[in-house]
Amino acid sequence: MEFKEFDGISKEELSLIEVAKAVLKANGTGNVMTFAELKDKIQEYLGLSDDVLLRALPQFYTDLNIDGSFISLGENRWGLREWYPVDAIDEEVSHVEEDTPRRTNTKKKVNVFMDNDENAIDYSNDDPEDNDLSTDSLYEDSDDDSISEYSKDLANIDDNKDTGIEEDLTVIDHDHLDNSEDYL
Repeated sequence: MEFKEFDGISKEELSLIEVAKAVLKANGTGNVMTFAELKDKIQEYLGLSDDVLLRALPQFYTDLNIDGSFISLGENRWGLREWYPVDAIDEEVSHVEEDTPRRTNTKKKVNVFMDNDENAIDYSNDDPEDNDLSTDSLYEDSDDDSISEYSKDLANIDDNKDTGIEEDLTVIDHDHLDNSEDYL
């Protein structure tokens, strides 16, 4: 495969995008190619090794998307933008195969505010799980023995005994302090 537009230019100086454009033009107007077919034709023309092509593919794919000369027609098919008038692009781009059955919404719609409907939700009825709760069950996880022991300890405390607080404490009013060291 030879391209007239590349006469006199070394293959090493050509970019993958330039070759892709020439390959698509040579393939014929409207004859789109998959990315894999385009890649294979470019590799064949430039004589690139698999390793070299593999390293260049991410940048080549990015360039295809960015370059305004190319258009993705869905299903990884590529063509030249000049082949399609602006109005015809949406017609050519395939979104879904026509043979593929479309998914339908199988959920049944329920009007929750209808009193006569058997599927209506009764908001006046409490949640059955709410019946499981009682004030006793809130404290199930606590240790009853330690609570009763603590309660006994509190009841046995005498205000004047074993509190560790001295009875003769002097309260100092900081607003009326003088600079004397008596309080320090």
